[in-house]
Amino acid sequence: MLKSFEHVGMTVSNMDQAVAFYCDLLGLTLHLRKKTDDGSDLAFLDAGGGMLEIIAPVNGAKRAVDVPDDTAGLRHLTFLYTSVDETFAKLEAAGVDLKERPRFTYNPEVLHKVAFVRDPDGIIIELAERKN
Repeated sequence: MLKSFEHVGMTVSNMDQAVAFYCDLLGLTLHLRKKTDDGSDLAFLDAGGGMLEIIAPVNGAKRAVDVPDDTAGLRHLTFLYTSVDETFAKLEAAGVDLKERPRFTYNPEVLHKVAFVRDPDGIIIELAERKN
């Protein structure tokens, strides 16, 4: 029997940059950070309803490539906020790479408003809010 969503794992090029982005700017909480046996950096970031596992390989990593519309794969990570507008403004002021400004959703049955930014490695992050 399924209990809950646990985590998504992803590769980053720089652990310090990733932790600063996801924790300081997006509001996740650092749960664990350590070195693996091969010297890579590993961290688990708590997003409130599941974790984000990030691994920074010893020799770094290339910038992420967007998944084309006709290719299977993870398209973006979505985090839920009380206000997309406020969160987007904070990220814009911090110089984050902006992809799409806040707008009303195409799926109002699920979400109210969304915006899209990129993390330091180019991974697309969706900021979402639900109707009150």
